[in-house]
Amino acid sequence: MSSLAIITARGGSKRIPRKNIKPFLGKPILVYSIEAALSSGAFDEVMVSTDDAEIAQIAKEAGAKVPFMRSDAAANDYASTDDVIREVLTAYQAAGKNFDTFCCIYPTAPFVTARKLQTAMDMLKESESVMPVVPFSYPVQRGLRLDEQGHIGYKWPEYAAARSQDLEKIYHDCGQFYACRTEAFFREGTTDTPNMVPLVMSELEVQDIDTLEDWAIAEVKYQKMIEKEGK
Repeated sequence: MSSLAIITARGGSKRIPRKNIKPFLGKPILVYSIEAALSSGAFDEVMVSTDDAEIAQIAKEAGAKVPFMRSDAAANDYASTDDVIREVLTAYQAAGKNFDTFCCIYPTAPFVTARKLQTAMDMLKESESVMPVVPFSYPVQRGLRLDEQGHIGYKWPEYAAARSQDLEKIYHDCGQFYACRTEAFFREGTTDTPNMVPLVMSELEVQDIDTLEDWAIAEVKYQKMIEKEGK
């Protein structure tokens, strides 16, 4: 099956300016995603979708292709990841290039490795889509909420006395990448297909990067992950 890696890296970033090319341990964070995709050997083409000339240049220097610039409609604050994927796949199809599968990789995901991408693309042989997930570190069933008077209480009181080990394990999206069959994506309009399967990761391999504090934590965790994988 032919496969495409789509790395989504628009220029606008409100919380961390120029986030997609900000140095992460001395290297533009975008480059980590590009290098992982290229070294995985899982893709026939690795491309970056961007509306920004500087990002496009850095992407090309790192070995990715930027065959076209992202449209304004797919680069605004309201465009979804699925909108970007749709634009990319449609543009390739118009140029006579069709891919059986693809992997949409976020540009600020240094925890993505070649091995993880290889695993996800192999999983597509038996499934329609793959999502990396991580267990919540605390049982969500015992979550707390504030009422209108500002008082705190259990969201689900029936679980207040339950032992943590007796509660169902709940997972959340790692926010790193999504692998999917192209036919399934166009059929469903999203990578969240009915028979999506998980690629379960550990807490050490996951970190949302929305603030500078997140960034600092991510650099520490990344170094720990590399040390662990090197053993």
